Amino acid sequence: MHELSLCQNILEIVGQQCKTHNIRKVTDVWLEIGSLSCVEHDALKFCFDVVCQGTSAEKCQLHLIPIAAKAWCWQCETLVEIQSHQDACPQCGGINLQRQSGDELRIKEIAFE
Repeated sequence: MHELSLCQNILEIVGQQCKTHNIRKVTDVWLEIGSLSCVEHDALKFCFDVVCQGTSAEKCQLHLIPIAAKAWCWQCETLVEIQSHQDACPQCGGINLQRQSGDELRIKEIAFE
């Protein structure tokens, strides 16, 4: 379950920000998460609650912001939305796609008291 290690890394980043800005209590964290990131949302939320216990982020709310996967089609020169890494272009059926988004997993915002 790689979600546990992802949450540990997220908490480490949040902890660094708390230390840098002298924050005692984190209330909310917003994560941008790409549709192709291979992260199970429910597992991520569960693991986040577990790793936050006993920290400044205990009982913190995790908010997931979905990011659609998009790719540039070299054949029809269009930016298209895709559902998987192996998709062909939904416009022309071309297979020469360059992924532009969809693998993201990044902290967008942290709220605190």
